[in-house]
Amino acid sequence: MGSAKKTGSAERKARIEEMRRAERARERRNRILTIGASVVVVAGLVVGGVVLIDSQSDSGKAAAASDSKSSGDSGHFATGEDGVQTWTGKLSRTHVTTSVTYPMHPPVGGNHNPVWLNCNGDVYTQPVKDENAVHSLEHGAVWVTYTGKASKADVDALAAKVKKTPYTLMSPYGNQASPIMLSAWGHQLSVKSASDPAVDKFFATYVQGRQTPEPGASCTGGMMK
Repeated sequence: MGSAKKTGSAERKARIEEMRRAERARERRNRILTIGASVVVVAGLVVGGVVLIDSQSDSGKAAAASDSKSSGDSGHFATGEDGVQTWTGKLSRTHVTTSVTYPMHPPVGGNHNPVWLNCNGDVYTQPVKDENAVHSLEHGAVWVTYTGKASKADVDALAAKVKKTPYTLMSPYGNQASPIMLSAWGHQLSVKSASDPAVDKFFATYVQGRQTPEPGASCTGGMMK
């Protein structure tokens, strides 16, 4: 009788141990399957994410490529009784690192370089980049430009005025309609000489004037020529 009990007890222990081994085996299989499924899901997400990012990047590059040279401007000039031309449409303000094709010369606004041209009474004797000068206009500067048809006396007089006026700059500009022009953000004026009273009026109105998109922004620490 005792021998039978011992035999039954041993068999139960054996069955329990066998059940435990089977359970451990199932747990191992489940863990392997779970890990495998997770790896597949993560890999799918990564690949999908890369494809999506690449697709978005390509789309962004394509859009940038198509828009990189555009000023983003639309509209036209309207001339006031004082002779000042005011841009009546949209003037974009996006920062771009490419060259920009502007609808007016010199430009009075639009997409421009992230770096402004120093405009703290700076007189440049060589042409400057439109994209940097437009950024200066955004800061409230007045940009004086002149062609080879302007007299030396006028150029010297304008240079002297610019040098003593913060938030102004001056440079030669070949592709403009008049020998002497004054530009601010959204506004432009042609004058016949430096002694024209309209010059002082334009400076008084538009140097850090109400048209300034970023009043008080710096005119130093930018790009020097």
